[in-house]
Amino acid sequence: MTDQHSPPIKSTKQLITLVVLAFVVPVLVIVLLVVYVTGAKRVGVGADAMTPERIADRLRPVGTVVLGAPVDAAAVLQSGEIVYKLSCSACHTAGVAGAPRTGDLAAWRPRLAQGFDVLVRHSIDGFKAMPPKGGNPNLDPIEVARAVAYIGNLSGGKFVEPEAPAAKK
Repeated sequence: MTDQHSPPIKSTKQLITLVVLAFVVPVLVIVLLVVYVTGAKRVGVGADAMTPERIADRLRPVGTVVLGAPVDAAAVLQSGEIVYKLSCSACHTAGVAGAPRTGDLAAWRPRLAQGFDVLVRHSIDGFKAMPPKGGNPNLDPIEVARAVAYIGNLSGGKFVEPEAPAAKK
């Protein structure tokens, strides 16, 4: 029964070992935790997502807003072929809503007989199912006239594409 009340440390060597371990083990655990938390970052998928360059790239504006052309900028007029492809071909290629198909000589013959100026006026103001300026209100009258000359020439006419007016000084 005397073993029941005997101390667990029986020698000085055991006492010194226990004191050293009581200090060394917690310090070692703390050091390992600090190294783990502040250690080098592991490289993996998306590891470079937080670099300053990548952050700046994500914050870059997508586009800009331009409210209008500068006042002193000269307008660049499009050719008849470009205007035809962008605005006129949607209806005149397929013959939509009674529009004469480009290249159909029989359908264009009576229209070409009316003359270039009448065709241009109908194209600018609209005629029957055709909207003014072929549905593109941003077109300049010279651009519309160029498109009329282009379509007319593809359909048997002999029109000259108008030149841009001289710039005012």
